[in-house]
Amino acid sequence: MSNFDPNAIIRGAQLTLVGANRALQNPELFTTNHYRQAAIAVCAGLAIRIILNIPIYAVKAMLWLLSTIVNLDHETWDNTLVGGLDFVSKQVLQIPFFLMMVMSNTTPTLDNLFMDSLRWVDQTYIQKHKSDDPKQLRAMYYPTLQMYSTHGAVEKKEKRTFMDGVILFATKYGKRAAISMTIYLLTFIPKIGPFVLPAASFYTFNKAVGPVPAGIIFASGLILPKRYMVSFLQTYFASRSLMSQLLQPYFDRIRYTKQQKKIWFIDRSGVLFGFSAAFAVMLKIPLLGVLIYGIAEASTAYLITKITEPPPPPGDNQAFIDSEVRWKNKHLLLNLPLERLDEFNAKLTGAHEATEQAERVTAMPGKKFT
Repeated sequence: MSNFDPNAIIRGAQLTLVGANRALQNPELFTTNHYRQAAIAVCAGLAIRIILNIPIYAVKAMLWLLSTIVNLDHETWDNTLVGGLDFVSKQVLQIPFFLMMVMSNTTPTLDNLFMDSLRWVDQTYIQKHKSDDPKQLRAMYYPTLQMYSTHGAVEKKEKRTFMDGVILFATKYGKRAAISMTIYLLTFIPKIGPFVLPAASFYTFNKAVGPVPAGIIFASGLILPKRYMVSFLQTYFASRSLMSQLLQPYFDRIRYTKQQKKIWFIDRSGVLFGFSAAFAVMLKIPLLGVLIYGIAEASTAYLITKITEPPPPPGDNQAFIDSEVRWKNKHLLLNLPLERLDEFNAKLTGAHEATEQAERVTAMPGKKFT
């Protein structure tokens, strides 16, 4: 329960606001390249949204034709049908996330956005603490992480065509959508239907965050209307998928084993959910969802400085990876006042090393801090 307690979720939500504010202050976020990529993504998102909603448009067209023959003014089943299709599209199948995940698997833009934002976070940190004792400054993230190889991940994305990315992700997405749709349809079975969502939620949460939160969700599922339960569960699943994608630039460089990565996420599950839940909801906004995805990626650069230690230079970093699997400073972050978040995770270094790193960040190309 300690990994998924309310305090951790609230702190994650606070990091969302602080991280987004920090990201939006970065003038490099609004470069021509980012604007061009955003415009392409918005147009592609509109096109894919129309294609995926063709069945709903077809049903609406049939109802309109039917209304010219039969008076439906006093009927409610037609509105229920259309509303149900919209609900399945947005909540059960999570169609708005389809494009976001495809874009992250077909272009290195989000990786570049993460690294540019991480450089800005370091620059801002140095500027805000320029009068502090250099020995108290944390080590920098960007200068070290940029030395890491992504093991061909970025180059592979550059060579992969858009359709290759669509097919690759459609396979993964299709499996998840099929499971979600199956569970949703099972809820309509008499007698056992009301227990399907609570049981599915208990199974999922018990594996992810433990039996106590799972028991609470199970009990809530027996009381809450099905619509609210589906929305909550899909928001949780969407936030997990989103967080995994947003952290991919970090994990492309710092390589954990599958088991280590699983423990890494579980140990930080509450904060990660609080951070990504708000973005997961906002991503459903038509057209603007893709732009919000970019802000979420930029904000993740700030998040990573609060839930990890600064990495060492590439080479023999296995000891660092082993030490990072468990979140050692969790209680410090959760108990820290909001106004002191910038002081958190201050890694003590030698005066010469800290000064040298500060000079490297200040000399980084790009706009100066204002």
